[in-house]
Amino acid sequence: MDANTHAGVPGLYNPQFMDHVSHPDYRYVLEDATHTHEGVNPSCGDELTFYVRIGDDGTIEEASYQGHGCAISQASADMMSDLMVDKTPEEARTLCRTFMGMVRGEETDAEKIASLEDAAMLKDISHMPARVKCAELAWRTLDEMLAETQE
Repeated sequence: MDANTHAGVPGLYNPQFMDHVSHPDYRYVLEDATHTHEGVNPSCGDELTFYVRIGDDGTIEEASYQGHGCAISQASADMMSDLMVDKTPEEARTLCRTFMGMVRGEETDAEKIASLEDAAMLKDISHMPARVKCAELAWRTLDEMLAETQE
């Protein structure tokens, strides 16, 4: 097994992934958030609080998170936060569903997966069933938050 293969998933712990873990751009408390939501992965104890600020134009102006967990949950949260800036809540929820389908092995459309930008590198998580919930935590948390705000 080479240095970039972990648990049979080639390339997961690559330099780009590790940069999201070691130097997250979006791991902070967003003081002027318009919405917050907590998420927990009961199977491993990962937890996070996700923050967004929705601007007057209805798009997500800023997104961030705080919490603790494994490298996969933390990198996934950082990638997601970056992707959500300038998206409408509807666009964000579509991306959340695409991501969750991808890591479960249900979404295989290359164009849809490409819309996830950096987060597309987590597609091989589908071969690691025990880690799917780790990867999904931030996405599920944001989707739940936005669903509540749309009701």
